[in-house]
Amino acid sequence: MGFKKHLEKLVSYEAGKPIELVVRDYGIKPKGIIKLASNENPLGTSKKVQNTIKKEVKNAFRYPDDSMFELKNALAKKYNVESSNIIIGSGSDQIIEFIIQSIASKDSKILISSATFAMYEIYAKIAQAQIIKTKDGIHIADEFIEAYQKHKPDIIFLCVPNNPLGDCLDKAEVYRILDSISKDCLVVLDSAYGEFAAYRDKNKALNPSEIIKKYKNCIYLGTFSKLYGLGGLRVGFGIGESGVIKILHKLRPPFNITNISLKAALSALNDTKFIQKTLKNNLQEMKIYENFARKNNINFIESYTNFITFIFDKKVDSSSLCEFLLKKGVIIRDLKSYGLNAVRITIGKESQNKKVLKLITKFLKN
Repeated sequence: MGFKKHLEKLVSYEAGKPIELVVRDYGIKPKGIIKLASNENPLGTSKKVQNTIKKEVKNAFRYPDDSMFELKNALAKKYNVESSNIIIGSGSDQIIEFIIQSIASKDSKILISSATFAMYEIYAKIAQAQIIKTKDGIHIADEFIEAYQKHKPDIIFLCVPNNPLGDCLDKAEVYRILDSISKDCLVVLDSAYGEFAAYRDKNKALNPSEIIKKYKNCIYLGTFSKLYGLGGLRVGFGIGESGVIKILHKLRPPFNITNISLKAALSALNDTKFIQKTLKNNLQEMKIYENFARKNNINFIESYTNFITFIFDKKVDSSSLCEFLLKKGVIIRDLKSYGLNAVRITIGKESQNKKVLKLITKFLKN
């Protein structure tokens, strides 16, 4: 068959290992497994949202409201924008796909960090665009500005905060980048973990309303997969200038979000108690991981997300640690695929984190 030749060399996205795989391979009961590899909300899905889902199941036979009126209006109110400034996607990564499809071709250039969300590069390669990467994995404003001036890319992806490392540019640095580039270049602010960053440090908080009014060539992305605990329902959103959003809507397939997902997202958006509980648990337990790293001389990146990255010296192998933990029923993310001797650990609940750190201590002593 005549598949496009450039797809043969495309490397698929590597998702975190599912619990079912560990059950099959290691014979561990599901209840005994701790999954801290995919940055899911360790508190699960709120009771309020669960009740909403149960009520909505009876309408599973119906197509959803393709205008997504209720959710768009709720997001517009939250972020002080118009509903015409919003697009809803099946996860924010679907909107990333729309963005690249709408602009990129063989003659296009896309600028990203050298260690960031893998789907930027995957979608870019599907479009046969040229990938430009900054020198460092973490986001450094001067590197992005220098790379832009040298290569004049068509799209820049700023992952703020950055996945898989956890670093985050200050708002002032984001604005400095935006002020340094042409209005012909589209800048994507991927803020899937933005709520965690804003909770930890107000200097990291981005205001989509302010941004899209000042920068028409900028689009802000958010998701319900992390803070809101809806990873399995796949709801993301983009906020941008209405003309940009109108173009992206031309690429959106009909009914790309289920009616259950739409209702659940709306319910989650209004569940402030659960949101605050999640943010508080995350920062509290994050500090325990940071103190553990300092005590054990492990390098780490100060994180503004719901995960932490441990970077090891040559004495410790990240893959060996991940395999050791897997056999004990703990799933974390090995970052060898990014060329790093490092692991990414989702911040779990107190009991989960105690077990994980106890096992890492045991591994380090061997």
